[in-house]
Amino acid sequence: MGQKVNPHGLRVGVIKGWDSRWFFTDKKLVVATILEDYKLRKVLKKRLYMSGVPKIEIERDSSKVRLNIHCSKPGMIIGKGGVNIEKLKSYCEKLIKKPVFINIIEVKNSDLNSQLVAENVSRQLERRLSFRRVVKQSIGRSMKSGAKGIKIEVSGRLNGAEIARSEHYHEGTIPLHTLRADVEYGFSEANTTYGKIGVKAWIYKGEILRNTNNKLSTENTTNNNIINNANNRGGNVNNANAKENKVQKNPQRKNDWKGVQRK
Repeated sequence: MGQKVNPHGLRVGVIKGWDSRWFFTDKKLVVATILEDYKLRKVLKKRLYMSGVPKIEIERDSSKVRLNIHCSKPGMIIGKGGVNIEKLKSYCEKLIKKPVFINIIEVKNSDLNSQLVAENVSRQLERRLSFRRVVKQSIGRSMKSGAKGIKIEVSGRLNGAEIARSEHYHEGTIPLHTLRADVEYGFSEANTTYGKIGVKAWIYKGEILRNTNNKLSTENTTNNNIINNANNRGGNVNNANAKENKVQKNPQRKNDWKGVQRK
């Protein structure tokens, strides 16, 4: 599992949801809808690139379409008095020929979003900044914002080198094998005078536990293990001491050895 580049696919249905939420029984309609979703995301991503859009969720029913656009700069999409969002709505309705409802969701911290981090690095590489300095600054900002781990990989003709190579920098932990770990992945490309440079970013935010009683059940399991180990060794332990990982030795067992002479 750790060999997969994008960790999102393995976690769909476990801790992550689907970006497209709709259901059709007709196979031809399913194929056409998937293609329509792809075109819609591609057009909106290009049109709203400067607004910082990491994800677009699409919900459908038989008559209308709802777009949940996640962005770091909602003011640029909405515009003064909502002018820009009305233009965007009419543009989408002409494109798919269905009523469209747009919902803007603000990304509170762009340094914790892997897609926005990758796009930020690629924009700075296009301005001919040193890739090492750009990557290290991005890693530092993400860790200060509360990330538990981050890894950034850049590949291509770095700093105009004749031979393309890939370099990656990381800090903290990135548990790709743990499905309950909230790991995000982002990818972007920088169009430089020497060619394209690919930027990949992985950010680990912590574990997602759906069962709220996991902490209590884990504590009880630990206490039971301590009690069982103490009984096997001939010791006495109560729940209060089990929580502190303390075992009380049995004084009677110590007295049993007084009458035994060692050879």
